Amino acid sequence: MDTSNNNLNIEIPDIVPILTLRNSVLFPGAIIPLDVGRSKSIKIIQNAVDTENPIIGIVAQKVEKTEDPQEDDIYEIGTAARILKVIKLSENNYSVIVQGVSRIKILGFLGREPYITAKVRELESENAFLDLDKEDLSNEEKEKKIALNALVQSIKTAARKVINLIPDVPNEANSLINSISKPGQLADLISANLDLTVEEKQNILEITDIEERLHEILVILNKQMKILKIKEKINAQVKEKMGKSQREYVLRQQLKAIQEELGEVDEVDSEINEFKEKIKSAGMLEEAEEMALKQIKRLKSINPASSEYSVTYNYVDWLVNLPWKEATKDNLDIVKVRKILDQDHYDLEKVKERILEYLAVRKLNPSKKGPILCLVGPPGVGKTSLGKSIARAMGRKFWRISLGGVRDEAEIRGHRRTYVGALPGRIIQGIKKVEVSNPVFMLDEIDKLGNDYRGDPASALLEVLDPEQNSTFSDHFLEVRYDLSKVMFIATANVSQTIPSALKDRMEILELPGYTRNEKYQIAKKYLIPRQIKSNGLNKKLIHFSKGSVYQIINYYTREAGVRNLERSVGKVCRQVAVKVAENKDLDSGDNFEKVNVTVYNLSEFLGPEKYFDTAADKYKSPGVATGLAWTPVGGDIIHLESRKMKGTGKLFLTGKLGDVMKESAQAALSILKSEAENLDLDPDIFEKIDIHLHVPAGAVPKDGPSAGITIYVSLLSLLSNKVVFSDVAMTGEITLRGKVLPVGGIKEKTLAAHRAGMKSIILPAKNKKDINEIPDEVKKDAKIHFVSHISELPKLTINSN
Repeated sequence: MDTSNNNLNIEIPDIVPILTLRNSVLFPGAIIPLDVGRSKSIKIIQNAVDTENPIIGIVAQKVEKTEDPQEDDIYEIGTAARILKVIKLSENNYSVIVQGVSRIKILGFLGREPYITAKVRELESENAFLDLDKEDLSNEEKEKKIALNALVQSIKTAARKVINLIPDVPNEANSLINSISKPGQLADLISANLDLTVEEKQNILEITDIEERLHEILVILNKQMKILKIKEKINAQVKEKMGKSQREYVLRQQLKAIQEELGEVDEVDSEINEFKEKIKSAGMLEEAEEMALKQIKRLKSINPASSEYSVTYNYVDWLVNLPWKEATKDNLDIVKVRKILDQDHYDLEKVKERILEYLAVRKLNPSKKGPILCLVGPPGVGKTSLGKSIARAMGRKFWRISLGGVRDEAEIRGHRRTYVGALPGRIIQGIKKVEVSNPVFMLDEIDKLGNDYRGDPASALLEVLDPEQNSTFSDHFLEVRYDLSKVMFIATANVSQTIPSALKDRMEILELPGYTRNEKYQIAKKYLIPRQIKSNGLNKKLIHFSKGSVYQIINYYTREAGVRNLERSVGKVCRQVAVKVAENKDLDSGDNFEKVNVTVYNLSEFLGPEKYFDTAADKYKSPGVATGLAWTPVGGDIIHLESRKMKGTGKLFLTGKLGDVMKESAQAALSILKSEAENLDLDPDIFEKIDIHLHVPAGAVPKDGPSAGITIYVSLLSLLSNKVVFSDVAMTGEITLRGKVLPVGGIKEKTLAAHRAGMKSIILPAKNKKDINEIPDEVKKDAKIHFVSHISELPKLTINSN
């Protein structure tokens, strides 16, 4: 066969053995190593070794996975190659180095055993190996040289640009390309080294026209150049962003190496070792310890400058610093606990007894879980301070969180660590701050929890406040169980009606309804006055409150169920006295300062004119006015019902922002009066001749409920009979159309309100006799309590017949 079609001037036989390649294409001039392991391929190599100048045909497979390719499984165009070296690795494995000589086309297959043999023809286009640097060329060759030279130079330029964009390419690559003057040789060299698929390389191999082949290579080079430029741009952007953190990381590694040489401890390693020591001594649950160790392992592989490091560090820090086994020892001396509770709070016997019961049971059964108490009462009765007192009496630490207005479930359960700045919920935060696992934990204002699209915190509290579940409480941030069963939870609320029923069911409700005048005096005398004197820098030598002045403040400057405004008023008096003391010239000696005695007569100098008056002292001068009792979220209160009549057609007007239930009570009372008119000595025809207007003052305040039924009835009876109601009588009770008086709630709060207002007689439904024990002795002593079961009993108790 002619040797002019290949650059090596090697003669190619007409018949050659065919060696198939799975995932590669051999180009003329290229030298590549081959791993030969298939039986037919091994026989080709073994036979070729015995030949003086072994030439074989190398052809690519169409499908890489084909194990024993046949004629239809290989391409028609391949490369004749000479074997340069054979290395026997094992009996069935050879390493062979071959060099491509020239393109060949399979004309026909001659045999399949022991390997494929085929008749081939050498392919190479004219001028493929024309030396473009040669000067003595024919005219035809010169014309061809110009066209080819332009293509070759374009390819060389593009190839150099591509090489410059590829990192780690040797500098010799550019020199090699510049040294090649034959277009075919250049095309094969570049094709062999391009990052192309087997199909793309095979396509180039099959192009025999040199100009067409060069064009195809130029297109591919330009495409590769665009891709590499985009990659370079992306890499530059990424490098710019990562440069700072990588620089810091490298510097830290260098610093670490220097510290190791000097025998110093790396800060990060020191922190990790510290964490490990804390884990050993923390007494964690098994799953918490496993999680902590897993995160510490991650810390070692993270760059300390990255944000992920700080997130992981923060998580481990929370785990190891939680009090897993630390706990205070309960004070189980019942006598001592009772003494401390009595020192801090006056009255509140129900709550005190419940705490003593719990401690007594704990003394007999140490494994008893903490109770879930809910203190319900109006503002200022001492719910929050009682929680502190309970903690002090039991020898436990105290923590309080306010739930008023909390709408996000994450406030209770915490945020998941996927969020930036995530933290555990306020329960776990509180446990960490008190540093013990059994504090007294107060959930203040639990009745004012909200909910929105961020979740329902009340539902999240169900697990916290369930003694059967809170031993395995799971915070979203920690993602491990934490035992809350040793915590004593105390919730506070002004009203229990707004607490979700499921949550209320998990708590033991203890009512704190309010204080009587005498109780307020005792609280002021024992707690409020001494506290305010001390906090305002005074002492007993500088100020004294008379008994009458304290009662004056209670009766005429405050009207509340609790003692918050009472303390404010006492504080205001103390501040006024502090001003006088500070103005005294002989302040240091104090000898010339006259002690201030706060009495009934000079109280107005400190607090101004009285704000409230005794309702009983305001004698009713006209019929149709009656005093009722109402329950409010801030304690009991009195309401005055006023009714007037005028000429009309029997209409009933109701004003004072009354609710539907209260309006229906008014209609029921009027219907009873109409039906019983003759028995009550009323003119039955009068209802057709007049209109009645019933009004409840404080018209801007909404009012509702059935408990004003008997008050409305008495007001209308007084109006129609033209007789005045006793001004020192207050009443509450629901009525039916048959005249029965039904029981109502809030008896203690209502009777306290009547007592505060100076009422001497209180009328209650007969079925509320069971609540008599709730009424303070002071109220029962100062006011006569009447129980009625039917409205027929009301006139003689309420109407002044004179």
